[in-house]
Amino acid sequence: MTPKITFEEHFMAPGFESHSAGFLRLIPEAEAQVLTRRLADFDGERIEIMDRHGIARSVLSLTGPGVQGEPPETAADAARRANDFLAAQVARRPDRLSGLAALPMHDPEAAAAELRRAVEDLGFRGALANSPLHGGYFDAPGYDVFWAEIEALGVPFYLHPSNALAVPPVLAGMPVLQGATWGWGVDTGSHALRLLFSGVFDRFPGVKLVLGHMGEALPYLRWRFDSRFAAYPMGVELKRPPSEYFTRNIVITTTGVCSHAALTGAIGEMGARGVMFSVDYPYEDTAAAAEFIETAPLDPATRAMVCHDNAAALLGLPLLAEAA
Repeated sequence: MTPKITFEEHFMAPGFESHSAGFLRLIPEAEAQVLTRRLADFDGERIEIMDRHGIARSVLSLTGPGVQGEPPETAADAARRANDFLAAQVARRPDRLSGLAALPMHDPEAAAAELRRAVEDLGFRGALANSPLHGGYFDAPGYDVFWAEIEALGVPFYLHPSNALAVPPVLAGMPVLQGATWGWGVDTGSHALRLLFSGVFDRFPGVKLVLGHMGEALPYLRWRFDSRFAAYPMGVELKRPPSEYFTRNIVITTTGVCSHAALTGAIGEMGARGVMFSVDYPYEDTAAAAEFIETAPLDPATRAMVCHDNAAALLGLPLLAEAA
């Protein structure tokens, strides 16, 4: 069994339960109870499941909408509390768990300051934020101070789905399409493209943006992004064709897409170094995800990269050869 690192794996911090209540009401009560139990567990069932499926390390992040569900006036304090709580849990199992910081993205300077504290003082490996429920998207010029801090610290930023700021008219009246089935990916993928086409990666070439769910379908459109941008640049200037920012700045995880065909296509577009395995625990089935990657049509070297070493390199963790 190939050793694995997973890093779209979630927990619940005290005081954030109300933010997830709306989502939990949408699913059967028995399933909601299991999710609630697993989100609050750090060194029991979580570690047992990791052991069973060869997960050497799980990098945890606050479940959505997290701090993005807080109003602006309480967001910075809420992020600090969530990060301190996670740091205390990680300290109990530092051999198996690491953390991604929750950030008050409502205020770019406050987000940069909390990121610095979380990385330098708490030992976190990066940050994860949900698409915004308050304020604008992260390509606005005011966020340059935040992207400069991400680049300076050399840590990745995981852009995770949440509800859109407003329901697009085409999805209005269709709740089944507004969430994880479709709408979350549309919003998150579009947010990532805003970062690319606004020049964030030109101004801060060291930034690494992580997208889950097989890249929210963006890798499969790299050719079209180049083709249509060349035809209709609309006044936008980039230093590179759009496709070249993938893998260089945008990397992806397999969370929630256990399809060998999709994985093969993603590696074909991104190269093996641009794709990483993850589960999305406890919202996805770890057994199904592990079986998917263990049976994928990959040579051993590529499987080791996708399962472990790409994430290790991104997160500043030992590679398989170094850990042996």
